[in-house]
Formats: sequence, C-alpha cells, structure tokens
Amino acid sequence: MSTPPTPFRWAVLGPGGIARRFASQLSSSQDGVLVAVGSSSAERAKAFAEEFPLDGPALIGDYEQVLASDQVDAVYISTVHTGHARLAALALEAGKHVLCEKPLTPNSGTTMALIDLAARSGKVLLEAFMYRFHPQTVRVLELVAERTIGEITHVDASFSFDTGARSGRLFDPMTAGGGILDVGCYPMSFARFVAGAAQGRAAVEPATIAGSGTLGETGVDEWATAELTFPSGITASLRTGVRLADPQSATITGTRGVIRLDDPWGLGEETCIELDVVGEPARRIEIPAAHAYALEADALAGAARSGGEVPELTGENSWGQARALDQWREQIGLRYPFEADDADIPTLTGRPLAPGSVQAGPAMTYGSIPGVDKRVSRLVMGCDNQLNLAHASAMFDAYVEIGGTTFDTAYVYGGGHIEKLFGQWVRNRGVREDVVVITKGAHTPHCDPASITRQLEESLERQGTDYADLYMMHRDNPEVPVGEFVDAMDEHLRAGRIRAYGGSNWTPERVDEANAYAKANGRTGFTILSNHFGLAEALDVPWAGCVHATDAQSRAWLEERGIALLPWSSQARGFFTGRAHPEDRSDAELVRCYYSDENFERLARAEELGREHGVPATAIALAFVLHQKFPTFALFGPRSIAEMRSSTLGLGVELTEDQLAWLDLGSPAR
Repeated sequence: MSTPPTPFRWAVLGPGGIARRFASQLSSSQDGVLVAVGSSSAERAKAFAEEFPLDGPALIGDYEQVLASDQVDAVYISTVHTGHARLAALALEAGKHVLCEKPLTPNSGTTMALIDLAARSGKVLLEAFMYRFHPQTVRVLELVAERTIGEITHVDASFSFDTGARSGRLFDPMTAGGGILDVGCYPMSFARFVAGAAQGRAAVEPATIAGSGTLGETGVDEWATAELTFPSGITASLRTGVRLADPQSATITGTRGVIRLDDPWGLGEETCIELDVVGEPARRIEIPAAHAYALEADALAGAARSGGEVPELTGENSWGQARALDQWREQIGLRYPFEADDADIPTLTGRPLAPGSVQAGPAMTYGSIPGVDKRVSRLVMGCDNQLNLAHASAMFDAYVEIGGTTFDTAYVYGGGHIEKLFGQWVRNRGVREDVVVITKGAHTPHCDPASITRQLEESLERQGTDYADLYMMHRDNPEVPVGEFVDAMDEHLRAGRIRAYGGSNWTPERVDEANAYAKANGRTGFTILSNHFGLAEALDVPWAGCVHATDAQSRAWLEERGIALLPWSSQARGFFTGRAHPEDRSDAELVRCYYSDENFERLARAEELGREHGVPATAIALAFVLHQKFPTFALFGPRSIAEMRSSTLGLGVELTEDQLAWLDLGSPAR
C-alpha cells in the first residue's frame, strides 16, 4: 500500500479577489493545503481565514510572521503589481517556494533580479499564468505542435474590458495600473506560447513589437494594441484595455486551417476548441471542467519536489515575457513614475546594498592602479548595455554584490544617457566613495585637448560627481602633439577632477612619447592603457581608430613597462562563445577580425582546457587575460545577470605558465 504524499503547505500573501479563486480551488489540487494567510491588514487576514478555514497550524499574521514560519512550504502572492518583487524576494530568502501573480514585477529589470535570486535560493519561482496549465491550453499547444492546421501564420488574441470608472489600482500609475500589465500579459504570453509550440519550444521571443494605444487622464494605458513578428515569420495581433470592452478571444491561423477559442482566459465550466481544417468537417473539441489554479499549484509542488523549474514557465520564459511587455509599454510612451530616469529605485529586497555579500561563483579578485586609492576589481563592468534605470539598477546591484567595484563609462555611450543612469544609481545607493569610475572622452572627431575638457565637465555633470577615478582618452589624434594631451590631463589631475589617466586605443609608441614628455616637464604620465587584448589574435579591429595589443611585440612592451591594461573585447566579440565555426561566415565582422587557422586552434585548445576545468571556453579565455605578466583588468559588458555570472567563472580558473603558452600556440598540441 503506497504512502500518501506529505501535504504541500501553502500560505496566501495578499487576501484579495484573485486569492479567493486560488484558495477556493486549492482543495482540488493533489496535496496542497492552505495553512496560513498574511496581510498588511489584520482584519482582512482574519476575514479571509474565516471564509477559507486553514489547516494546522492555522497561522494568521502579517507578511513577516507568515514567512518566518517553518510550517509553510510555499506562498501565493496576490498583492498589487508593485508589491510582488519585495514579497517574493523575502519569501525566497526565507526558504519558501513562490507562486506569484502575473506580472512577476512591473518591468524586466526587476524581474531579472528576482529570477536570479530564485536561482541562487534553490527554490521554485513560478509566474501565475493559471490558464497555461488548463487542459484547453495544453490541447491547443499540442494541436499547434502536431501541425493540425499546418504551419502557423498568425495569432489574434484579446483581453479587454470596461471597468466603467477611472478609480482603483488599475488607474493608479504608482501601482503599475493599466491594461498591458494587468490583462494584456495574457494575449502576449499566448502568442509567445503558440510561436514556441510551432518550433517545439516552450515559448519564443518576438523579433519586433509595434504598439499603439491610448493613455488615460491618470496616465495609464486604457486601450492598447500590438503587432508582433516572430523570427519564424509568425505574426500576432494583440488587444487589451480597461476602458473598452472587446470580446475575450484567441484565434490561431495556419496554412491548413484555424483554431478558435471563445474563452481562452477565464476558463469557466464549459470550454471548447473550435477546429476548422480545410476539406474536413468543423470540429468542436469539448474540454472537461478543470481547476486551473489547482493545476498551477500542482506544477509548482512537483517542481519543488524534483528540484527543478516548471518547464512550461521557466524563469527565462518569464523574463522574456517581461521584456516583451516593456517594449509594448515603451511603444505607447508608458513609463511609470517609479521607473523614471531620476527615480529612487530601491534594491530588490529594500535593504541597503551589501557589497561582496553574494558568492554565487568564484570570488572577485582585485588589483591596484597608481593614483587610485581604492581596490580595483579585476572584472570591470561596462556601462553601455543598460536599457533603463530599472535594468541598470539590477545589473549594477548584482555586480557590486559579487564584489565588483569598477565601472567603465564614456561620454558617447547612449548619447550620454548611460552616464545619467549610472549617476542616478550611484546617488540612490550612496556608493560614490566605494566605487571606481572610469570616464572616457576624446572621441573621434572631437579628439583634442579642448574637447576633452568640455566632455569631462559634461560627463561629471551627468554623473552628479566632481571627479573621475580614472580618465581615459578613448582615441588618439596623432595630428596633435602628445604634450598637449599630457598638459591637459595633468591640469585636470592637479585640479582634482581626475585621480589618474591613460589612453584607450593608443599605440605603445605614443604612450612612450607621452610619458617621456611628462617626465621631462614635471607632469604626471599615463598609468593605464585600454586596448583590444585577448587570447584570439586580432587580424583587424572592429572600429576605425582602434588599436589592439594581441601581437607579441605589444605584449612584450606591456611586460617591460608594467603599465596596467584594461583590455576590451577579451572574448573576441563572441569568438569563444560557440558562435564561431570555419564554415559559418554569416558574421562578417567576426570573420574579418578573428577567422584564422591559428585562432580556431586557440579556440579548440580553450574548449579542451575548459572541459578539464568544467567551465566554458569563455572562462578559459578570460583566465588567459587575467594571468598575464602585466596587470590586467578585463572589461566586460553583460546584458543580463546570468551573463554576468557566467563571465565570472574565469575568476576561478588557475592556469600554469605551460598552459598559458599552450593556449597561445607556444607549444604543440598535447
């Protein structure tokens, strides 16, 4: 006789209307039981517990009390959108699995941070799209995958209603109101699921999103539409709103027929799939009644017990959903006040930033640079891939929490927007004296001492600071006598606007000339250089005016001078990521700069050594850079926290001199 499974113990956080639907169906799950309810209102929590009697230990309290209980396995979060992230983070840190109502958070930056925390916690985080687990949706995606209506060409989906008034959370920008996040997420997710099923995947990201709509008098979207295209050629038309009643429906068109749903989201007692295939009688596929909220609870419980994610809705899937919703909102000009470029965005948990508090991989290593009285992390965060302040805050927080201290900014990145985002984050976190800021100017064609002064002053103003720890002249201009550059840099250094300086994309010969001038004239010279350097030898450079240091002569010069190098593109623009194959010549720049028999042999050796160390070839390439005889501080520009964590793997790789030589073809294959 088999032993019945141990009950899976649930708590509800936020006892509102949708929580009532969850609680009313939980008894239909395989083994889920409701044991606790948490709320900011004691009266609401008590009323909810009276409506839905709790199993033991029958805990009623505030959020913190419920999360502190070891009698709770998982929480269902159903507060307003803006309350999701903090509660979910606190729950994960408390060792609870989390089922969080959609959207996980109001934007992709915060969603990315929450997903990363879930991965580090080892707990399941599931976005509560209950309709995805209903038999109707499951069967629809099976029909798509089976090509019952041929190749999918178009998806049409709508979820819109008229509230009849402009009041409450749906019309409050501070609670992320409007149609797109509240119900537009349903048709968006449906289109992504269908496009995924057509390719044998859980979901696919749209290649393009063209949105339009109406912002109401309170500033939220009251009606919005979107036209999507997917990489496969599938298109989609989406509609959503909170002040316009549009029939809730979904239609999938294929080359051989059509699938129609007249109840795709609410999923009442009677649902059916209308299926029309060319040359065949129309069919109605009746779907038995099911409890979708119970099914999603079972999906989370199953993943919790197996130690994995819910395959239908992984963290990566939810992050893709958040990015798509961000784009839709951006298309209609909707950014909430708490997302503004000058907003005081808190950390994910609301606690102060804790440098070095997260060890999700190898420990950060540090070095020093003359003139800079702070620890310089060996991995330097490039400030050029941040989309908005929410994304920048999540990326920069995660970097500092693994021990990163050093940020690379530039006058031209994002037309100056990136410097403003970075400066706002620094102010929000209060970390100016804890971080090393590299500021770059002298960009072609404005590469002269007068332009440097103008650009430096503007960069400092954008960042909201009065000095740069390091200033890099991003290009050289051989038509300007080198002494004029040295004089300008020395003046800024003496005035306290910079602490040290160097050049990016300067040749060794010009650096020697600059330092000779500095020595002869009582000036401070270069202490750092930032040229292209990495395991792959550069055959050419990506941009005009760039200089590489991958040749033997440049390396010897760096060793002899002892000048610190901040190498850019140490991963050879993706050459070591698996993108490069001799027969694949689709990326003309990659081919031009790195395709050679010697570099492919370096790649093969990095892959072989990576297998021995249990890391990807990119980690070996980074370790090669960090193990040079001259000081190196590798620049990297991750677009996600996951990319950042992957990049840090090279910090944990120790290479011998023989291995370094072998990687660089200095000895024959082993």
